[in-house]
Amino acid sequence: MLAPIQNQSPSDSGMGSELQNIPPEAIRPVRPKSADDATTVKDDRPFLKPGRADSAAPEAHTPPPPSPSMEELEKKYAPFVRHDVYGIMGRGELPRREKLLLAIGLVALLPLRVVLATAILVVYYLICRVCTAFLAPTEEGEQEEDYAHLGGWRRKVITQSGRFCSRAMLFAFGFYWIRKTHRDNDINGKLNNEGQVSEPERPGAIVSNHVSHLDILYHMSSSFPSFVAKRSVAKLPLVGLISKCLGCVYVQRESRSPEFKGVSGVVNERIKEAHQDKLAPKMMLFPEGTTTNGDFLLPFKTGAFLSKVPVLPVILRYPYQRFSPAWDSISGARHVMLLLCQFINYMEVIWLPVYCPSQQEKDDPKLYAENVRRLMAREGNMIMSDIGLAEKRVYHAALNGLFIQQ
Repeated sequence: MLAPIQNQSPSDSGMGSELQNIPPEAIRPVRPKSADDATTVKDDRPFLKPGRADSAAPEAHTPPPPSPSMEELEKKYAPFVRHDVYGIMGRGELPRREKLLLAIGLVALLPLRVVLATAILVVYYLICRVCTAFLAPTEEGEQEEDYAHLGGWRRKVITQSGRFCSRAMLFAFGFYWIRKTHRDNDINGKLNNEGQVSEPERPGAIVSNHVSHLDILYHMSSSFPSFVAKRSVAKLPLVGLISKCLGCVYVQRESRSPEFKGVSGVVNERIKEAHQDKLAPKMMLFPEGTTTNGDFLLPFKTGAFLSKVPVLPVILRYPYQRFSPAWDSISGARHVMLLLCQFINYMEVIWLPVYCPSQQEKDDPKLYAENVRRLMAREGNMIMSDIGLAEKRVYHAALNGLFIQQ
């Protein structure tokens, strides 16, 4: 229903930008230590001027470096490698049995599921339209524009119907059962309170690993939190109004007002508000900044941890036999088509205890983020990786280059 957006800065937002075309010559850059350290290597050699053959210096021909093999790419960019039957980028050669199953899904499942999902979306839009009739959205410094702070029956109807419709959408997509596990509160106490286990505080934000755009539908069905979204989402038909009812914080790249706070400032205020007021919607943040294949956990950005309030870690996993619902190295249209053609999809969710930061973690957001990341990696049996969105773009460019060569 909504396109996942990252939570730290405008440069980190949107999965759509991950699949942008990158020149093939960019497929083997040296990875910098961080995105901020990245530099562009330019060829400063002067162009050769036309002249007589006997006066021109012989040109040295340097053979181009060999293209990386698929094995090398998969080893270097392991968090984004697909391992399902559809292969790399969902374009692998299928055995006859899989072709038959895909054909059946295209004919029998895809049209039905598209109709059901569209009907659910329209119904929820109409509910939101009725509940927000004759009301103007909240606005603050041209950054916020939402109906998330409505009270009374309007907010209750929007929230409850939104959770139901989100779960119905997942059901229409083939997620008939969702396995949920709630871990013991002792996990948090042992790590953060120096052996003293106390009643957990109210979290201001939910932090989750990011595997698929389906993550948003699940969190809507369970908690109905607010997300970070592009400003353009607010203007989309149907989805725009729903995003305002969710209380999305919109990414706005340019300030048009002296009161403009920026996304980070608004998110921090919303996290603190949710921590103090049980009626305020929690913020839902994906601190990795992009999606993976679900087996790895990338470095966390600190935006969710700057407010120094407790967070609620949630781990999502998508067990599969044929098609992986992970949105790692596959185009959006192909991903949706193959997902809807799969007979049954599976999801597992692990809810960890509320993580209350120590004073040291409050003083150091990077330490806070890293400790939460280590906890989630351990409890979710995930591998910690040190690469991120920049490397994912390089990997996509490399794959596109290999497919072009073929």
